[in-house]
Amino acid sequence: MIPTRFQWADVLTSIFLHGGWMHLIGNMWFLWIYGDNVEDILGHFKYVLLYLLCGVAATMAHILFNSDSRVPTIGASGAIAGVMGAYMVKFPRSRILTLVFVVVFVTTMEIPAFLILVYWFVIQFFSGVGSVGHSHLSQGGVAWFAHIGGFLAGIVFVLLMTKRDRFSRRPALRW
Repeated sequence: MIPTRFQWADVLTSIFLHGGWMHLIGNMWFLWIYGDNVEDILGHFKYVLLYLLCGVAATMAHILFNSDSRVPTIGASGAIAGVMGAYMVKFPRSRILTLVFVVVFVTTMEIPAFLILVYWFVIQFFSGVGSVGHSHLSQGGVAWFAHIGGFLAGIVFVLLMTKRDRFSRRPALRW
């Protein structure tokens, strides 16, 4: 079911909301890690456009797989997943400093962003497939397909958008 004219305001405002403090902290952390670099190469206007388009695509993906749900969707994670997909395309060789737990020891390692994001996507995919048979009519949950749809939309939309001029002249950003 595609949203009507009056429901588009709900779609756009829902991508700026969070389902609690932990979701807010997690979403803002991912946006801080990945978002600033994507904004640098796209510019402010195209970055906001990417965020909005990915949020709408994430909502559409959620509606496609959960058309009978009566639970409202609240969350920016689909749009943020789009930023993560854009980051994976534009910065595949960058490395992310990551906490690693080895039995009782904690250390840090630099892991390629591409591996982290592919791992994250696989978790979202299998969680989404696992939730298909589960009924969301009476209870809420995580909008796994919004994450998947936003991530894939970020990959597509960032490929369609051009880089800012000052970055297109820098050979260090060409992969």
